Amino acid sequence: MKVQVLQENLQRGLAIVGRAVATRATIPIISNVLLQTEDGKLRLAATDLDISIVAWVGAKVDEPGATTVPARLISDFVANLPAATVSLEAPASGRQLRIECARNDSTINAMDPADFPRVPEIRDGVAVRFDPKALRRAIERVEFAAATDDSRPVLTGVHMKSDGPRLTLAAADGFRLAVADIQLEESPPEAIEVIVPARALRELSRLIGDSTLPVEMRINPQRSQVLFEWDDVQMVSQLIQGTFPNYNQLIPAQFNTRVIVDVDEFKREARIAAIFARDGSGIIRLIMTPGEGGMPGQLSISARADEVGGNEGKLDAVVEGDASKIAFNSRYLQDVLNAMGSGRVALEMTSPSAQGVFRPVDENGTPEPGYVHVVMPMFVQW
Repeated sequence: MKVQVLQENLQRGLAIVGRAVATRATIPIISNVLLQTEDGKLRLAATDLDISIVAWVGAKVDEPGATTVPARLISDFVANLPAATVSLEAPASGRQLRIECARNDSTINAMDPADFPRVPEIRDGVAVRFDPKALRRAIERVEFAAATDDSRPVLTGVHMKSDGPRLTLAAADGFRLAVADIQLEESPPEAIEVIVPARALRELSRLIGDSTLPVEMRINPQRSQVLFEWDDVQMVSQLIQGTFPNYNQLIPAQFNTRVIVDVDEFKREARIAAIFARDGSGIIRLIMTPGEGGMPGQLSISARADEVGGNEGKLDAVVEGDASKIAFNSRYLQDVLNAMGSGRVALEMTSPSAQGVFRPVDENGTPEPGYVHVVMPMFVQW
């Protein structure tokens, strides 16, 4: 193999595929990245056997070939090279890689590229296209609610289900539930219902970044793998097998109390309360009081810890229905508020012991379609 490539392009490609490199590899070669010529480009690939990422980099290919070298070593090395042309050369065996750039000349011991795990190719199956901004927004609104405990594998993933030209993403960990919709340009040719690992979608969101190019998702006919493809990047992930819980029954249809506040103000007060909550039981208390005599209602956000003290912040709010109170885990409350972005948020509840429902709303208090987040309350002594 003999290839010439710009340092910045090679560095970018290595950074992309590096997201799939195994950190604790039981098989040494999956700590490597595969470098291979293909159709006049340099193909980079990495896998941890659950997630695989492939990126193509523009290059001048003098001799075709392949090699595989330690991912961290080559990534760190290339990142520190000057912005110039990088020459990559490997013998037919692929057992060594020589790198030349400016006045640097190095060799890296390599492994046989034939031993590198084959990245799955998904050419057939149901496919849909996403607007990258809408897909990333939906992922960011749900993935953090997935479980990190492997005791129930289906809850470590994000449930994807199509309903005509709408795809719904849902994640839950037993204490909270996040549901977001994506409007598709057209309905999928057949119904979709799969569970994608939350980690895979998290990486996908990072990799999409500010890209404006459409993202295509393709699910293989066996419903065991999913491919995401955009620009010169592909990511393949194993799907989680199992039945996702019926979460619709967890979203209350009615409420006794509804409070509407500015998201940014709510986030600020929640962050302040969290400082005290972390030294206590990690609980933030909310008290909703309706307004009287033309005065606005009020939302009180407080936390206390016996050893350090406590704090109470108050916000003007629109409070509909009865006065009420509820307590949430500090991290869960901050997570849902961060997912709301900016604007206004409504918290709906029926009692202090029932789940709280968060929805983004407009200036008139009308819920924004396409997102809802449910959080179970904490039981506290008031």
